[in-house]
Amino acid sequence: MENLFIIKWLCAFSPIAVVLVLMIGFKWGGGRAGAAGWFTALIVSIFFFGADATLLAYAQTKGVLLAIYVLYIVWMALVLYNVVQETGAIETIGAGIKKLTDNRALQLLILGWVFSSFLQGVAGFGVPIAVVGPLLMGMGFSPIVSVAVPAIGHSWSVTYGDMASSFQALIAVTGMEGLSLAHWSSVFLGLTTYLCGLAVVFLFGGIGATRKSLPAILIIGTVMAGTQYLLSVTGLWTLAGFVAGMVGILAGVLVTRMPAYRHSGSDDSEAANPASPMGIGTALSSYIFLIIIVTPSELYTPLHGWLNQVKLSLQFPEIITAYGWKVAAGSGKKISIFGHPGALLSYTAFISYIFYATKGYYQAGSVKRIWAKTLKSGVSTSIGIISMVCFAMIMDQSGMTFLLAEGVSKLLGPVYPLLSSAVGTLGAFMTGSNTNSNVIFGMFQKQTAELAGLSVVVILGAQTTGGSIGSMLAPAKILVGCSTVGLAGREGPVLAITMKYGVIITAIIGLVALIVHLF
Repeated sequence: MENLFIIKWLCAFSPIAVVLVLMIGFKWGGGRAGAAGWFTALIVSIFFFGADATLLAYAQTKGVLLAIYVLYIVWMALVLYNVVQETGAIETIGAGIKKLTDNRALQLLILGWVFSSFLQGVAGFGVPIAVVGPLLMGMGFSPIVSVAVPAIGHSWSVTYGDMASSFQALIAVTGMEGLSLAHWSSVFLGLTTYLCGLAVVFLFGGIGATRKSLPAILIIGTVMAGTQYLLSVTGLWTLAGFVAGMVGILAGVLVTRMPAYRHSGSDDSEAANPASPMGIGTALSSYIFLIIIVTPSELYTPLHGWLNQVKLSLQFPEIITAYGWKVAAGSGKKISIFGHPGALLSYTAFISYIFYATKGYYQAGSVKRIWAKTLKSGVSTSIGIISMVCFAMIMDQSGMTFLLAEGVSKLLGPVYPLLSSAVGTLGAFMTGSNTNSNVIFGMFQKQTAELAGLSVVVILGAQTTGGSIGSMLAPAKILVGCSTVGLAGREGPVLAITMKYGVIITAIIGLVALIVHLF
């Protein structure tokens, strides 16, 4: 019986192994690797998990809905980027940051750690990487660093980002009070805030840059983590991510005034980059428009409700596999036509184009060039995202994902807290979403903690923190970022970097959870 469980566990893990080996080991693009993972999941689900044609059809329909949700953001983020890039605004913003501080590590922290976290607070899935990646590349950072940095930097803010949708999913699925979950969730996420800042600088400049940047990381990190904690434990978790990112931006600007980080004036950047005809305020206009549009759309309840009245949604019946795994009846991923983050990005892109066009920043044929660049990056990325999401849904709906977590818990027993965050990370890796990770594994983690005599709130805090960390290594999000910096089809090296830091940070959170349990 035990040997059969091990065989089934290895089979359940095989689609993930295929994707990891092909993307990291063989440098395959997300589209090809995702297709291989999808085919592996399909075969395994049929022959080892009792999936039939009906279950697979529903799983793929759910996968397509989730993919549409993601691609709505991807395509509109690409449009916005190309609208801005066509004017030369990206280069102007880069020059402006260089004038604020010539410390490259602090430039990375301000954009890749702080600003990307703010965007996560107000917009959610994929937007931080899609928006910040091109900004960093425009400042002269390599394409790989430009994607890896915001992917890592924003991940601490995912749980309370986008109106705390992930945290509210955890509340809903476990039936627990938000105030009881907020303390340990915020403690673990607060620690993750510092770890993400450290990782951003270390991957860029190693130990030397990290040591010099430590004061900035401590100051900004304390402001963001402290704000998030205070708001969440007082019941205002829907504002925790957004406000933490906002005060983080203010703290970052103040840190640049510190003598250690102030612009030295000793380089020749101004000579190498002659004065742009566009002012920094004009260059930033698109991102100001984004904040102005997204903030009330997410935070002002009447407007949020009005924008989200029309939703694409499908209902699915209960399905039971040949081996008794039950998939509850319910709706697939709901897609708000006018209130979706992709819709908000489209409004921003439209207003930005009109704004820049009236100021004469476009040359003849600009619309054609914008759409051509968008199509070039978007098509290959879309194929990869669809295949990744659909194979993840096969695993979820056939019981493969649950079996993976069950095997881990059986193996570890009393030291389960050590891997409690890893379960959350696995869920986010598979689905690209901390919300989905909490939905899939929230109740499982609660039941495991109760049976093992562990603190439920500690385990669930580690779960949602792991799911937040998992955002940095989810292939679907890496595909989003790579599409905006010209790395479509070459996502493997980026995933290798984020995987390394994601595993390390997840392990640290797991170790802390174990220490809390023991003492």
